Amino acid sequence: MTATRRALLATAAVLAAPAFAQPAWPTRPIRLVVPFAPGGSSDILARLLQPGLGAALGQPIIVENRAGAGSMLGNEVVARSAPDGHTFLLADLPFSILPGIQDRVPYDPIADFAPVTLIGVAPLLMFGRLNLAETARAFADLARRQPERMTYGSGGVGAASHMMGELFQAATGTRLVHVPYRGGGPAVIDLAAGNVDAVFVTIASAAPQLTGGQIRGLGVMAERRLPTQPNIPTMREQGIDIVADHWWGLLAPARTPEPIIARAAAAAADAMRAADLAPRLDALAVIPRTDGPAPFAALIRADMTRYGAIARAQGIRAQ
Repeated sequence: MTATRRALLATAAVLAAPAFAQPAWPTRPIRLVVPFAPGGSSDILARLLQPGLGAALGQPIIVENRAGAGSMLGNEVVARSAPDGHTFLLADLPFSILPGIQDRVPYDPIADFAPVTLIGVAPLLMFGRLNLAETARAFADLARRQPERMTYGSGGVGAASHMMGELFQAATGTRLVHVPYRGGGPAVIDLAAGNVDAVFVTIASAAPQLTGGQIRGLGVMAERRLPTQPNIPTMREQGIDIVADHWWGLLAPARTPEPIIARAAAAAADAMRAADLAPRLDALAVIPRTDGPAPFAALIRADMTRYGAIARAQGIRAQ
């Protein structure tokens, strides 16, 4: 073989390599950022997802809680991370709420992130303190007779629990006093202590107090009653037109390669639908939903529009 022919063959091999070779991924542990403190629903979902996702991808999943600024701190950490598939965000409904109430968000919720997949949804519920009202409708009747006297706690301005309180007031013609906390967990604890009158959270955030008989379920913001809580009526059964889900999903930094996004989405779907996870998700009323990048992106945009309109109508701005 002549030197010229060998050179031509070597050049052809180099040019052809990118068509066949794919960069190895993942090559090290994967960071899953939760933008809230430990113990809340997002943290619970991240740790339920952690083992199955790690097994599917062949690398440990490191859950990193980066709470602060109503979840914006953790969101920004991921937005500024390298788009190499080794950092993901466990986002939830407030991701879509915050841009509508903040004067400045330190990232672009659309341009700075690549949606991977929704992982699950759960209905929000209204919980009340004991010995006050047995249903959401009875609570509303009391509140109408006492404008701006009855209270509801939330996980902070812009939290899903805050926006659900605003929806409840709009739907029932009531005026409640909003008491923000540094998370849904502390709000539920204060509800159990009798320091606020209601909260609007998922079962995941209130399960210990509900099971322990310290708080009462007043209404489910879903089309049907929960199989695990059949005695709690839906809001619509009570003449209150509210249906609202809380959601959780995975986001990557923008420009993360599409093959990585596709593989991560498939791994998350497998992890969420594992048989051994089903009883734990059922207990939290979490329904696995793993629709992939495009439907998840559409949901984020739709909720940004929906809750932005509510924030403008109710005059809600972060302080």
